[in-house]
Amino acid sequence: MDMLWNGWGDPARATPLPDTVIGLLRDLLGVEPRETGPLALEDLSVPRSPLDRSAHRALAAALGGDAHVRTDAETRVRHTRGKSTPDLLRMREGDLTAVPAAVLLPGGHDEVLAVLRVCAGHGLPLVPFGGGTSVVGGLAPGRRGPFVALDLRRMDGLLDLDPISRTATLQPGLRGPRAEALLAEHGFTLGHFPQSYEWATVGGFAATRSSGQASAGYGRFDEMVLALTLATPQGTLDTGRAPRSAAGPDLRQLILGSEGAFGVITSVTVRVRPVPETRHYEGWHFPTFEEGATALRRLAQDGPRPTVLRLSDETETLIGLADPDAIGAGARRSAGCTAVAGYEGTAEDTAHRREHAAAVLRACGGTPLGDEPGRRWAHGRYSAPYLRDALLDAGAFAETLETATFWSRIPALYAAVRDALTTTLTGAGTPPLVMCHISHVYENGASLYFTVVGARGEDPVAHWTRAKHAAGEAILAAGGTISHHHGVGTDHRDWYVREAGPLGIDALRAVKRRLDPAGLLSPGVLLPAD
Repeated sequence: MDMLWNGWGDPARATPLPDTVIGLLRDLLGVEPRETGPLALEDLSVPRSPLDRSAHRALAAALGGDAHVRTDAETRVRHTRGKSTPDLLRMREGDLTAVPAAVLLPGGHDEVLAVLRVCAGHGLPLVPFGGGTSVVGGLAPGRRGPFVALDLRRMDGLLDLDPISRTATLQPGLRGPRAEALLAEHGFTLGHFPQSYEWATVGGFAATRSSGQASAGYGRFDEMVLALTLATPQGTLDTGRAPRSAAGPDLRQLILGSEGAFGVITSVTVRVRPVPETRHYEGWHFPTFEEGATALRRLAQDGPRPTVLRLSDETETLIGLADPDAIGAGARRSAGCTAVAGYEGTAEDTAHRREHAAAVLRACGGTPLGDEPGRRWAHGRYSAPYLRDALLDAGAFAETLETATFWSRIPALYAAVRDALTTTLTGAGTPPLVMCHISHVYENGASLYFTVVGARGEDPVAHWTRAKHAAGEAILAAGGTISHHHGVGTDHRDWYVREAGPLGIDALRAVKRRLDPAGLLSPGVLLPAD
């Protein structure tokens, strides 16, 4: 199944907001319903493919026939942009300025190499396409003119499983659920469950340094990767001969997070773990976000560390965003913050960690809420993007951004980003609701994930662009990184350039010139286009 072309996920799961929530949006934030709904797919005016005939023939030859070179309007629309709110607003208004000239469907590494040679010969930019879940402008090149999308869905196999070493080699087009199903047949799990899990792919996880909701226990995706194969216009780059090595700089780290700018990932070898015997999630209450953050830090630094560990601030707790399925259901929520701790593993291990973690949480001011908040979170953890679509349908604006920093800087970074968003949007006449949670913790720091809801304004894309710019400036000024797990894309590129510094960017440009001399791979994504 393809995702909804102008929204998130499965159209059958779209759920309108309850009348009570629509009323609150109107009364508290001034949200007014739109006079007209979004355009239907059949109403779009899709320009004819500008793909040159000779390039079309060459691509068809590289892919074994015309069936794998798609130039029909619907396929091209479904590969236009990603799933950020600005992306969706543009699509809903019929803005197809970033529609690809063709969608290519390779069946393996050699076909990817052949496609790259054709594109180089015809000067045709190419953007790799996995699940289409980018929320940072990663699927729309920062260069005008025709380009092609390389959809990796046919490359969706489990190539190898080594139960002794506990490794698996996966193709890049595997979506999260399919990867888990294939591994489960052998008794293993990857343990990577980002919010985009149901639609995102293994290749995308690697290309963006994805981080899953169970990262406290399983680690980030880049920590799971043991080897990668990269197809480039200059040939094949194979990395990873051992789990760790002192043989020079680790080239795996050069590919991880490269977002298609250096090449196309065609296989990923990851470490896997046995499917857990038991899973248990529970809720905790803290009087303040500061006290809850201290508890999370204690567990991250001194243990025992839960598999899942997250904390919603006061506003997110009050609204109930940690439980999207129950928003508007009239549940009573007390003041303060809600944390969720989850444990996966053997029955003995989870019981031990739960008992000792509970002692730490209590010592830091936490009060147990029982299993129900944890069960509700686990049940609704993939529902938030559908809630975002429902808010857009109701005439509101809703978007997210995230960052990370060291523990000592968390309070200042949290305040700076909240203030930047609130001040900018309020000054523009649309005071927002700004919510935040911590969902990824490390010994030395943590992530902050912000959700913003408000009225659209007359030009919602420009409106958000100004607020996002203010937040980006606040992040860098407060010592945060411009992205913890969403990636760079075109949206964060200019802040990433400043974060990496002139010499760092020059070094990455040198790598790109060697692997992609014509600059055709994802131009303007990650690095400024030449």
